[in-house]
Amino acid sequence: MRRSSLSLLLLLGASPFAAGVAVAQEVPTVTAPDTNVPSIPGEQDRTPEDVQRSSAASDIVVTARRREEQVQDVPIPISVVGVKELDSTGSFNVQRLQQLQPALQFYSSNPRNSSINIRGLGAPLGLTNDGIDQGVGVYIDQVYFSRVAVATLDFLDVQQVETLRGPQGTLYGKNTVAGAISITSKAPSFNFEGRTEVTLGNLAFKQAKASVSGPLGDTVAVRLGLSTTSRKGTIFNVASGNYVNEQDNIGLRGALLWHASDSLSLTLSGDYNRQDPECCAQIYVRYGPTQRAANRQYPALTAALGYTVPSTNPFDRLTDVDADLNALNVLGGVSLRGELTLGSGTLTSVTAWRFWDWGPANDRDFTGLPITTRSQNPTRQDQFTQEFRYAGEGNGFDYVVGVFGFYQKIHTTGIQEQGSAASRWLLAPSNPLSNDPTVLDGLTASNDILLKNFSGAIFGKFNWDVTDSITLSPGIRVNYDDKVGSYVSIVRDAQGNLVPYSGGTARQAAQREAIQPQAFEDEAYRAWNLTYDLTASYKPSRDILLYATYAHTFKSGGLNLNGVPVVNGVVQTDLAQIDPEKVDHFELGVKSQFWERKATLNVSGYWTIIKDYQAIVNNSSTSTLRGYLANAGEVRVRGVEADFSIRPTERFNAYVNGAYTDHEYVEFKNAPCPPELSGGTAAPVGSPGGTPGVPGQLSPVVCDISGQWLPGISNWAFSYGAEYNVPAKLLGLDGEFYLAGDANYRSKFSSNASRSIYTDVEGYTLANFRLGFRTDDFNVFGWVRNAFDEEYFELLATTPGNTGLVAGNPGDPRTYGLTISKAF
Repeated sequence: MRRSSLSLLLLLGASPFAAGVAVAQEVPTVTAPDTNVPSIPGEQDRTPEDVQRSSAASDIVVTARRREEQVQDVPIPISVVGVKELDSTGSFNVQRLQQLQPALQFYSSNPRNSSINIRGLGAPLGLTNDGIDQGVGVYIDQVYFSRVAVATLDFLDVQQVETLRGPQGTLYGKNTVAGAISITSKAPSFNFEGRTEVTLGNLAFKQAKASVSGPLGDTVAVRLGLSTTSRKGTIFNVASGNYVNEQDNIGLRGALLWHASDSLSLTLSGDYNRQDPECCAQIYVRYGPTQRAANRQYPALTAALGYTVPSTNPFDRLTDVDADLNALNVLGGVSLRGELTLGSGTLTSVTAWRFWDWGPANDRDFTGLPITTRSQNPTRQDQFTQEFRYAGEGNGFDYVVGVFGFYQKIHTTGIQEQGSAASRWLLAPSNPLSNDPTVLDGLTASNDILLKNFSGAIFGKFNWDVTDSITLSPGIRVNYDDKVGSYVSIVRDAQGNLVPYSGGTARQAAQREAIQPQAFEDEAYRAWNLTYDLTASYKPSRDILLYATYAHTFKSGGLNLNGVPVVNGVVQTDLAQIDPEKVDHFELGVKSQFWERKATLNVSGYWTIIKDYQAIVNNSSTSTLRGYLANAGEVRVRGVEADFSIRPTERFNAYVNGAYTDHEYVEFKNAPCPPELSGGTAAPVGSPGGTPGVPGQLSPVVCDISGQWLPGISNWAFSYGAEYNVPAKLLGLDGEFYLAGDANYRSKFSSNASRSIYTDVEGYTLANFRLGFRTDDFNVFGWVRNAFDEEYFELLATTPGNTGLVAGNPGDPRTYGLTISKAF
């Protein structure tokens, strides 16, 4: 019996969710005709149809503790989506996946400015910064991906996706405080097999997927996969005549498996993924008055420049942005995984190199005016990872110990250029230079940003069966981080003259109001950190598991590589470093099956406290309005999650999953003020965005938002769905007709770092339906997504210049199409 490299199996026909754990360890496998899935005792005698009809929780097997276990026996919360659910629900990337998992949040204004959160934690909105780590780890075939940009790409030849909730670090290579997303590709097969899928839809949607696998010899097997996606944009640019925010993706993957001996297997894999759409425009949503003088706010400024937005209704989906748009996003790499049976366990080595090329073009003034004519930060990243892990077992215990090394180099060479409307838009009308377009026209900042990042760790997890029903599982991790970075921004006027840090002419002082030059080099962050956790589980009967977990962990400190305040010409380099987050996490849970294991109900409650939370702050001592990355005092996130699934017959199954999340800044006294409290001389009383103002009092530079919401988190989130099928014969094929639907709901959430009355996103529900016919190897179905054409925003944002303009990303309208797939 040979060993493959993943620790969890979701069988065909399972409900979209099950609770358990998936840890990167080895699973005994067999290869059966027309299938390539890990074995379950007695599974060899079952037919493919039996597998398809199986109950979700009873047939999902994990080996998180180095032995085969049903997922319901493992004391960690996890949501699992298998290949059947990914294909049938159209969940071909992480953004779509969040509609199936209430605890998962994904936000993206473009691939670089993306964040993945679990339970609201990870990377808060507005914190795109190369100098900090992510709080949610993304793993593909056990390889850690440091850039969230990978989450915007299409899934490529994927077998399953597991979302682990809560801190991970004593069993995973990279420490993550909020959780991990583990994506598993289909493995090479020693039986010839293949699959093709074609989808056509409105908005000129076209998607094709193909994979083929088979033996090259008695000990070598290969798998090749291809995926392409294209779609017309959902926003029409009246200035260029193009539809923007389109999709244009292609992905290639290959894997070679060699069973070198009875005890050693090697898997060499490589992939290439590219996006090249005309994207990403955020469009006019509303005007929200600030405390600036009226002649420095959006209505007066647009009137002075004779500008009118194409539509004040964002769901007309019109824009007139005048700068080039592009979101070229290229990722790829190679990895070698070796698995050696050694003694009572398995030694695993995972070696990988990854690259990321980011070639953007943006319109950062969000209008058709020539204010900022170029704003782009093209980036090149290379990362190298090496992990060694040994999973062993003894009499009444099992364990995993590992060593992990990570090196990353990021080089960004950005540019920002102002246009002829910038002087009027950005300078105070009281300054006579505001009426001179040549002051800022052609003003250009050239940015050079460099990060070298090393992280190394040793970690281990021990599972001790105290009795047949009680298990204690302590874990530990010792971690070292070493980051060295530089940030250089050189500003020149249209004639190529340098703009000094301070002093100079009145013209140069005005230019610094638009772009402040600054530089710091070889700033370093170095630190050791310790993670530890303990889980106790009790199984009073075959179908009930109780567990409790405490974890003390951290999110690595980092560097401020988006710039820091400059005061009187002095760069505040003492603000260049950010301390690590310190996390204490508590969790209680119960997993249960009943009604002859036809139904599953899992419930968990958690309480997470984070001190020195990494956030955008202001510091009144610097006498500057520039926000920068630093540490807030304390954050608390707590909640309850429930996953319920039922399969009373092989004809019908249904699920309901829900999450309630209570979240707040416990202490955040140096936050940037929301737009309604910034600028001018009169602060409104009782604004939800900050400290209540007093009419006539100067508006604050810093706001105390203690007790306010964190951004991006809904109090309530649900996903639910059902499927009904009937046996039938079509064109001589024996199969079944099926009707299915799924939906997700999330309540109101804040879309600004400091909650604003202008940037709350109202709650919404998205419903999807599909109707089709399938056999064991053929499937055809029609589908509709956002069936009721719900109008909603993915996110809202205040815009540079603090004029009161609020822009946003409208979510997709109703889409529909047809999918045909064939396996052989």
